[in-house]
Amino acid sequence: MFEMDLMFFAVAIPAVIFAGISKGGFGSGVAFAASSILALILTPGQALALMLPILMVIDVATLGPYWKRWSWPDSRLLIVGAVPGVAVGAWLYRATNDDLLRLLIGGISVGFVIWHVAQRKGWIRGFANRLPPFAGILAGLVAGFTSFVSHAGGPPAAVYLISQRLSKTEFQASTVLVFWVINVAKFIPYAYLGLFTWHTALADLLLAPFAVLGAWLGVRAHFMISERLFFGIAYVLLMLTGTKLIWEALS
Repeated sequence: MFEMDLMFFAVAIPAVIFAGISKGGFGSGVAFAASSILALILTPGQALALMLPILMVIDVATLGPYWKRWSWPDSRLLIVGAVPGVAVGAWLYRATNDDLLRLLIGGISVGFVIWHVAQRKGWIRGFANRLPPFAGILAGLVAGFTSFVSHAGGPPAAVYLISQRLSKTEFQASTVLVFWVINVAKFIPYAYLGLFTWHTALADLLLAPFAVLGAWLGVRAHFMISERLFFGIAYVLLMLTGTKLIWEALS
């Protein structure tokens, strides 16, 4: 049990709005920052359980604006790989503890920022050609696994989708579809593992309007706000929260 006090809502409301903006307009790549932020005040299991229904609300809110604008062949490959990836994540969760989960969430957060900076600096080159279909299935497998243990499936899916030279809206719509399916697939294992409680359900009910608000803002920001500014803020948040989670896991 966690207290739904002023501190909780001061952290949770901005995190949920941020997740909605990311998933609604910027490809879900950094929506998992919300889980990293919540893991600073909750146990990792509580943070993951709290965020999954919120992410599902955001999925429903964003499916309509992007309906059938996705690239179905690419989305299908990611989904095919993601389902077994979710199963692997469920198996690993049973064999781990809170500190290892903090280390995983923190490591993925920091690693994602390092990977992005390396690309921007030219240390890692982008793909000259479209990745083949088996790479889409592999990316889906990794996305399903990382999504289960930290809601961080966006980066591996983005690597594959970006290589396919999709338009901005095709890319966004594809991530909405893929992670709608992944989050639905995660719900049953989360329930089986006992992550959901009446307490987290009440918190989700109170936070759901802010998730819808974030999704609404994200859809509009997709066409208006500079991606560079948004992701710049996101990377700073990911680096700070990821570093703190790693420190807590190892101390």
